[in-house]
Amino acid sequence: MNHETYIKRCLQIAKNGIGFARPNPSVGAVVVHQNKIIGEGFTAAYGGNHAEVNAINAVKDTSLLKEATIYVTLEPCSHFGKTPPCADLIVKHQLKNVVIGCVDSNSLVAGKGIERLEKAGINVTVGVLEDECREHHKRFFTVQDKKRLYIILKWAETKDGFVAPLTKDEQKPVWISNQYSQQLVHKWRSEEHAILVGTNTVIADNPKLNVRSWSGQNPIRIVLDRTLRLSNNLSVFDGSVKTIFITEKQECQFERSRELIFESINFSKNIASQICEVLMKHQIQSVIIEGGSKTLQTFIDENLWDEARVFVGETELKEGIKAPKFNKVIKEEINIKTDVLKIYTND
Repeated sequence: MNHETYIKRCLQIAKNGIGFARPNPSVGAVVVHQNKIIGEGFTAAYGGNHAEVNAINAVKDTSLLKEATIYVTLEPCSHFGKTPPCADLIVKHQLKNVVIGCVDSNSLVAGKGIERLEKAGINVTVGVLEDECREHHKRFFTVQDKKRLYIILKWAETKDGFVAPLTKDEQKPVWISNQYSQQLVHKWRSEEHAILVGTNTVIADNPKLNVRSWSGQNPIRIVLDRTLRLSNNLSVFDGSVKTIFITEKQECQFERSRELIFESINFSKNIASQICEVLMKHQIQSVIIEGGSKTLQTFIDENLWDEARVFVGETELKEGIKAPKFNKVIKEEINIKTDVLKIYTND
């Protein structure tokens, strides 16, 4: 039996839960009997079934389970949360084999699921496509292991290295990337827990920061506004999405609500790390930082980022606001029609 083939399928379907499963990891699971998939599933929205439950429930002839193998991207849980332990369900149905992509580093699990399965006499194989599974679960592992959220930097720059003109006539974005890249960014937004921008970006573009060009959940909006100088007629005040304003002001002239939250930090030092503390306080697991250049550079300078996704368009500005700078090797380069997408990782 080719374990890698079925773990690859687990990874494929696990992508369906990204953006919905949190705070749980988006796990994929398939049940295989005599080299045929007879059930598969991924983690439902929080409070719903885990991947293993959905995969087992999808099996029409449950008598086959005793001779079947279940594949999962992440170690089955062994504790009670919103739902019962998945390891117990596997034991209950007496599956013959369990193949696991990677071990769960959550202290509530961390090998206990594997131990529970082995004590029940089930054959357990661990570490199949482990690197790929850890990459898929990168947001979850960053929170568990580094005790901070997963941070993605994103910007578009011209061929000559500018992210925006120095001045413009209208309060809306000046597009550097093409429509296909713009739609891809909306897909990315649907996958992350939050989106963060600085004051100047809000003033210049009046962005909605939602996923109107894709199907999925809107991320929580994080807006840096040191002196609370933004006007409440801007889109970030529309109450359509939970929005957290980060400021140095202790007093706030705006009416607080369930959707409009104000948090204070000290803007004179370690801004990025303080922002991370605020977001972790709100149990935010990932953020995509979309600008502006100064905000992005702050996270680069404090070395608080995991990925950078940089679009290079075909236009030139000759002068303008310079793109952020860092010294990292490109991990991947993708052509998107007229744009080039460069992906960096902060290993």
